[in-house]
Amino acid sequence: MTGLQLQKLEIRQGDRVLVSLDVEVAPGEVLTVMGASGSGKSTLLAAVIGTLPRDFTMTGQIVLNGVDVTALPTRARKMGILFQDDVLFPHLSVGGNLGFGLPARTRNRTERIDAGLEEMGLAGFAARDPATLSGGQRARVALLRALLANPEALLLDEPFSRLDTELREQIRTLVLTHARALSLPLVLVTHDAEDARAATGPVVTPLGQAVHL
Repeated sequence: MTGLQLQKLEIRQGDRVLVSLDVEVAPGEVLTVMGASGSGKSTLLAAVIGTLPRDFTMTGQIVLNGVDVTALPTRARKMGILFQDDVLFPHLSVGGNLGFGLPARTRNRTERIDAGLEEMGLAGFAARDPATLSGGQRARVALLRALLANPEALLLDEPFSRLDTELREQIRTLVLTHARALSLPLVLVTHDAEDARAATGPVVTPLGQAVHL
């Protein structure tokens, strides 16, 4: 099977159930998870990417393209993630930041970085200091870094929430277009109904309840 399957996934903190999902996200499909702060949205992504804190307990399976990744370390899960903060390293150039997205043995690293920047409308930005970039440019660099790692799924933890309305729409469209073009299953965590409507896929709470927009 291809895509991302969260099979009878349940996450608890003490006696409280935060996540209860049994869903499949097909290649190119977007699963949107909505809920209030503290409802378990980011906890779900932490479990899927492999960074769930030890004070949480989890049952169920996480399967990506037919491989059970539930017990694998984060690096072995072949997933990309974009956070609310773009998390660019301030001591590295744009090109240096993008280098972290490439596998260690990648050939023609400079050429791949330059080609990716051109595709993102940032040709010639490799030597730039991240501090000199606008919010939209930083978001594009963060997306490119995630894509250069050739992920098999993409996770989004409210990555558009810090952007103004016009820029939010532009970057959201860019992310969703690339994910669909690459046939990546995508899990989007958000509290914004416009994000959910733009994603045009199923919308649920962390407890698996359907959200009707």
